[in-house]
Parts: sequence; C-alpha cells; structure tokens
Amino acid sequence: MAEQKSQYTGLLGWVDERMPTLMSEYKKHLSEYYAPKNFNVWYIFGGLAITVLVIQIVTGIFLVMNYKPDANLAFASVEYIMRDVPGGWFIRYMHSTGASAFFVVVYLHMFRGLMYGSYRKPRELTWIFGCLIFLALMAEAFFGYLLPWGQMSYWGAQVIVNLFSAIPLIGEDLAIWIRGDYTISDITLNRFFAFHVIALPLVLLGLVMAHLMALHETGSNNPDGVQIKYQPKDPATGLPLDGINSHPYYTIKDIVGVVVFLAVFSVIVFFMPEMGGYFIEANNFIPADPLKTPEHIAPVWYFTPYYAMLRAVPSYFGTQVWGVIVMGLAVMVFFAMPWLDRGAVRSVRYRGTLYKTWLAIFVVSFLVLGYLGVVPVTIWGQFGESVPLVGGVDRATVVARVFTALYFAFFVLMPWYTAIDKTKPEPTRVTG
Repeated sequence: MAEQKSQYTGLLGWVDERMPTLMSEYKKHLSEYYAPKNFNVWYIFGGLAITVLVIQIVTGIFLVMNYKPDANLAFASVEYIMRDVPGGWFIRYMHSTGASAFFVVVYLHMFRGLMYGSYRKPRELTWIFGCLIFLALMAEAFFGYLLPWGQMSYWGAQVIVNLFSAIPLIGEDLAIWIRGDYTISDITLNRFFAFHVIALPLVLLGLVMAHLMALHETGSNNPDGVQIKYQPKDPATGLPLDGINSHPYYTIKDIVGVVVFLAVFSVIVFFMPEMGGYFIEANNFIPADPLKTPEHIAPVWYFTPYYAMLRAVPSYFGTQVWGVIVMGLAVMVFFAMPWLDRGAVRSVRYRGTLYKTWLAIFVVSFLVLGYLGVVPVTIWGQFGESVPLVGGVDRATVVARVFTALYFAFFVLMPWYTAIDKTKPEPTRVTG
C-alpha cells in the first residue's frame, strides 16, 4: 500500500501525514467553514464568550497557585494575593470582572438567539448544548462565589444551599450532602473548590466543543433566518451563494470586537472593579463570620432575576418549595424553546407585532426582576391593610410577582401568539 502524501510541506505536512484528521477538522471548523455574509454586531458575543472563558481559565490557574482551600486560611490567602503577590490584585480583579463579563456576553448571546430564531430547526441540538452551557456556567459561578470566604460569600452560599432543604422528603438530606456538613464549613469549601477548579471547567469545555460541533454541522443562523446551507451552490466553487469564508473575514471582525471588549474590560478592572458593589460586594472584604448575619443577603447580579422570582412566590402548605420550583423552571424553560415557537419565520425582522411585543415584555421583565433581586423587598414599603388582595404585602414583592408572571407568559403563550402572528415573507437570499 502506497504511503499517502500530504498536500502540505514542512512540519505541517509531516503532521498531516500522520494525523490527517487534524487538518480536516481545522478546515471544517475554521479555515474553510462558510458562514452567512450578513452577520451583524449581535454575532460577536459567541466569540467574546470564548475570549472570557480563556481569561477565566488562565487567571484561575494563577489564583489557584496562591489560594488556600481552608476555612481558616481562605480569606487570608485572597488578601495575600491582593497585597503581596506581584500583580495578584490585577489577576484577582480580572477573574472577578470576568465572571460578570461572562454572564453579560452569554445573556446577550442568548438574546440574539431569541431575536433571530437560532433555536429553530435544524439547530435544536445546538440550542440545547447552549442551555447546558448556561446551567454549567451558573453552577461554576455559584461554587466559585464561596471561595473568597467573605461575609457575603459565606451567607449567600448558606442561603442558596438552604433552598434545597425546602424540597419535600429529600430536602434536608440533599442540603447536607451538598454542604458535606450541617452548616457551611471547611468541608463545604473543599467541595466547592474541587467543583469550581476541576469538575465544572472540564464540563464547560466539553459542552463548548459540542456546541461548536453541532453549530458547524448545521451551519450558522443569520439575521434573515435564511438557511444558506440548503441554497443552490455556486457552480464554479460549489459553495453556498450567500456564504463567506469564516477565516479571515469573520476572524478579523471578531478580533475588532475583542479589542473593543478588552478596552471596556480594562477600564472596569483598573478603575471600578467592584462596580459599585455589583461585581464584588463590600461585605466580601470582611472575613466570613458564621455568628453575624448581614442585614441584607443578595446573590451576585447575574442570579438576581431568579432570586427575585424565588422571593416573589408565597409559601403554601408550610413550605417554600414552590419558589424553588419556579426559580428552576425559569431556567429550564429555555430548553423547550425549539418546540414552543410555531412561527412561520425565524427572524424578528419578519415577525409580526405580537412576537416583538412579547419579546420586549420578556426583556423588561428580566431587567426589572434583576433589579428587585438586588434590593430588599421593603424598598418601596408596603400596601396598606385596606388594599384588596395585597393588603400588608411589600410593594416590591407584588411587582416581582407581576413580572414573574409576564416572564413565564412569554414562554407559555408562545405557541399561541407565534401561530397567529402576522409575518412578512421570509426572503430566499440573505439581504445584507
């Protein structure tokens, strides 16, 4: 059998002869991957998410070199990193800012999917992998939140873990299993450290790879929702008529987006890393004290919409499990999106008034709930006892209930309003 010769020369040719799949996968997923030629600014957030993931992994490696996963030493080791390790403050602030930046770009990435129907057939699996990435990211952020062992870290983790105890029959045992103890303690810190540093990063990397592989198998969506993969091919090249080489065209475009992002990111890191207490709470500069509960306990901003939902749901039959269920459903409902949307078109460009209105309601609801999750429920006072149905209830709680209902209405009513919505004809070619 004759030896197969590579089309490449030098070192690249030597590698290709011994591992030809490497170059074929490189061509498929990068150098010869054809994407729609009408991508807009909304399509940079996927690349930015990968950029932030790299930042978090690299900075996390350097933080682990000096961090002590011990309840008696954790807070002091963070202070040591901040004060005595050369450049340690910079690495810590990059990591803490990167956590918030990760959720910013992921939320915007998901919003783009909602606008342009990126979850519709044939990209259901791509969407599901993306939702799994979102879940893994939330778990990663939660486990990492405890590690500084500050006052808010400790009590925030205590509150969130205690939520599991509301689950009937298994709740108490489940909470103890998560903590490894009856309260947040040294064993809890070690468990969370292992999950944050080893287990979940591996899961995230695997899911990101699966997400990209599924995407490149079906082809990227675009602002018009046109399936370029199934278009007639150019007779000369055999390539999609409205496709363009991802590299170098979109590589350059993404680099420009990354440069702008890093400029904003650097301003935050150098001048306002705490971001007014939203990125790093003031209480987290105080060592954890199990005997002193903070006046107001709230999670980091990217969890606050779901926390507001939790607080908005009243207790029935002596249990708060209903709030936990609602909070979980608020995340899990995204998995059902490909089967809830019955619209004739994908893109918001050609949707009717109904979908655009409900999408706007969903965004406003998410933002309002995010704000209400940060502030105490007493911020606006209470309705008077004489007010029907809500007498004596905090006004913020009532508002949170209204917007929680609107949040879920976006999904529950989707099969109805997308089916009857008056749409414009979807073009057969991308429009630019």
